[in-house]
Amino acid sequence: MSIRRLPEHLVNRIAAGEVVERPASALKELVENAIDSGATRIVVRLGGGGVDLIEVTDDGCGMSPAEMALALERHATSKLPEALWDRGAIDAVTTLGFRGEALPSIASVSRFTVESRPRGADGWSRTVDNGALAGEGPAALPPGTRVRVEGLFEKVPARRKFLRSARAEYAACLDAVKRLAMSRPEIGFSVEHDGRRVLQVQEGMTRPERVAALTDRALAENSVAVDLEREGHVLGGVAGIPTFNRGVADHQYLFVNGRPVKDRLLTGAVRGAYAEMLARDRHPVVALFLDVPPDQVDVNVHPAKTEVRFRDPQLARGLIVSGLRRALDEAGHRSVQRADTGGMEMWQREPLAPVPAAQDALWNVERGAAVSAPRPDAVYERRASFIAPPQARAEPAAAPVPGVTSFPLGVARGQVAKTYIVAEAEDGLVIVDQHAAHERLVLERMRRAMAGGTVASQALLLPEVVELDEPACDRLEARIAELGEFGLELERFGPRAMLVRAVPAMLGGGDVAGLVTDIADELAAFDEALSLKERLDHVAATMACHGSVRAGRVLSVAEMNALLREMEVTPHSGQCNHGRPTWVKLAHGDIEKLFGRK
Repeated sequence: MSIRRLPEHLVNRIAAGEVVERPASALKELVENAIDSGATRIVVRLGGGGVDLIEVTDDGCGMSPAEMALALERHATSKLPEALWDRGAIDAVTTLGFRGEALPSIASVSRFTVESRPRGADGWSRTVDNGALAGEGPAALPPGTRVRVEGLFEKVPARRKFLRSARAEYAACLDAVKRLAMSRPEIGFSVEHDGRRVLQVQEGMTRPERVAALTDRALAENSVAVDLEREGHVLGGVAGIPTFNRGVADHQYLFVNGRPVKDRLLTGAVRGAYAEMLARDRHPVVALFLDVPPDQVDVNVHPAKTEVRFRDPQLARGLIVSGLRRALDEAGHRSVQRADTGGMEMWQREPLAPVPAAQDALWNVERGAAVSAPRPDAVYERRASFIAPPQARAEPAAAPVPGVTSFPLGVARGQVAKTYIVAEAEDGLVIVDQHAAHERLVLERMRRAMAGGTVASQALLLPEVVELDEPACDRLEARIAELGEFGLELERFGPRAMLVRAVPAMLGGGDVAGLVTDIADELAAFDEALSLKERLDHVAATMACHGSVRAGRVLSVAEMNALLREMEVTPHSGQCNHGRPTWVKLAHGDIEKLFGRK
């Protein structure tokens, strides 16, 4: 077998396979070049999700015709001055990329046009059609550069057929621009898709303002500033308080020396910092900017430069954990949790005799005193339109306390830390996590309702508008019919909002905006990878979580017993929707061992 040198056009196409994975990859390279050119304003135009058209216009320094020709050759760059060409000087590069490296790769798989004009000079244009020069000549444009990419992978069908839908590619392009715009608040960004403006941020914004504008406007009021320096490493940014969380980890933005990265080390550090403040299925919203000396980090370990390697990884991880925890400690008791209006409202009263007032008391652990619990009948007063209050009838004023032999999970005796129900069974002590248990019960109710047709819905008195980013609205709009089967009635309300007209009746209202936001996150994480049934199960689990009683709510004895009775007749009630146990039992023998009686 003889060894042969590959032709130039084939070399470029192979390189394109490493650099240009999808339209978002090409867009990222072009916007990074615009940033490095000293631009103060960058305009992006997309067509067909970036597959048909990508156009990036900046007001940077521009290029002369000779520089433009060099930029389209392999291994040519403006990022490495000649004085730094000695061995190892590549570590000193502080720009985002190497102008000229990605351009020939992109031009080899598309119709590529670059127009540029330096200040005080005339403009020039150069067109390359899938690796072959198609023309060049004078061009009229303001100082700066305009790059146009059309028909990406049009002549490489093996690559194009693996692209996702135009909507999915557009969402990836928008995310790439958001991350770069977040790292450069001093630069203005504008994005248009199919002739419609979908994003615009002005130049000269502060970092917290830019992060809030690109993620969630509520983040500005529900976050803390992060600022820590250690051994030449500087950490800054914005961290959402623990109760301002999301259902997936897609809202964690990490930057190293101004470069957006998706690094496992940094992601793990964020998870560790929030470990004791969030449930395992919830994720914080953060935007962290880590600045380290260039010789302490290697940014060339990945072709797309999305991963980095630190010389001292423990220092970087410790800086993030310490910085986040210090900032969150300063947040004190701040919270964005809304009152729990769902949860237990739809439970019917258990068929038990009334509990005497002396027995119907909860022990408040925090105060160390007995406090009277809410009346059992209070559960009816909160939602009178669904369950009629019990009618008066002749019966003893106080019946004996139910025995413990009749029920596998026993009878409720109290509540600990407003989270755990303590019940006495015939053979031991049962401790129940009220949120995890009710979450499973609501999920099983929804599954039974789906098996019988559709879930009953409850119309909202006033439809609620939930603001989301455009890709999230697109995902929800595509699943409106499926979500309607769960009783969640949605309607598109402009490019970046959804109108909620009805919610599942069994959820009893609650945090509608949080429910819709989490469902959008679930669809983003699992929409393409899972079957329809699996997607529906994820949506049902998300709804059940929002419809369940939260930890921290004081329950009456009647409510606690109602929960125990329903658990006994519900399949899979021993674990919550996330696989955690809902209850544990201490047998009499185990308790006797704890106290040395055995």
